[in-house]
Amino acid sequence: MILLKGNKILLARRFNTGWMDGKYSLVAGHLDGNESVSQSMIREAKEEAGIIIKKNDLIPATVIHRMYPNQEYIDFFFVVKKWIGNPIIMEPDKCDDMSWFSLDNLPKNLLPYIKEAIENYQSRTPFFESGWDQEALE
Repeated sequence: MILLKGNKILLARRFNTGWMDGKYSLVAGHLDGNESVSQSMIREAKEEAGIIIKKNDLIPATVIHRMYPNQEYIDFFFVVKKWIGNPIIMEPDKCDDMSWFSLDNLPKNLLPYIKEAIENYQSRTPFFESGWDQEALE
């Protein structure tokens, strides 16, 4: 979820997860099964940031079909500019910072595919493939 407040984006730093700890990401997650992408985003917003969003406030931003490193993912990103509540860390065992960053001054320790998603949103790129051409990654 690309949660925006003016020119600022909410990012959460991964902590104690065993994967990419210390890197910033978005409020995000996986489908639990038997739920739509929008239902998943609504659930994750409440679970991770303690906010309530409505389906009508999810604006499709970009989709990334990626291979990392030998696992295939399809990531859906939505922009959200309206929500109820103040975002706070709801999972302190997985996140040790949640802060607003200027879209013009993102942290260097951003997850690579999250950086791609934000760039895609800014350039209005609706679909992107990443990691399929191994030579391009080197």
